[in-house]
Amino acid sequence: MSKAPPTSIDALRVPEVMTALRLSRSKVYDLIRSRQLESFTIGRSRRIAADSLRTFMSERIEEAA
Repeated sequence: MSKAPPTSIDALRVPEVMTALRLSRSKVYDLIRSRQLESFTIGRSRRIAADSLRTFMSERIEEAA
């Protein structure tokens, strides 16, 4: 019996975050370097947890209010 794949994306690639936030590649990496956006690596690939992206956006919305 095989395990079913997840129905939602749990880890996003940098280009997906770029699209979601409408930011450049360098700006996304700046956010990662400054630890404003949490990420992790798998081999040489950088990934951002979907929850981290949601947290980042929620914090920005709260700051703007």
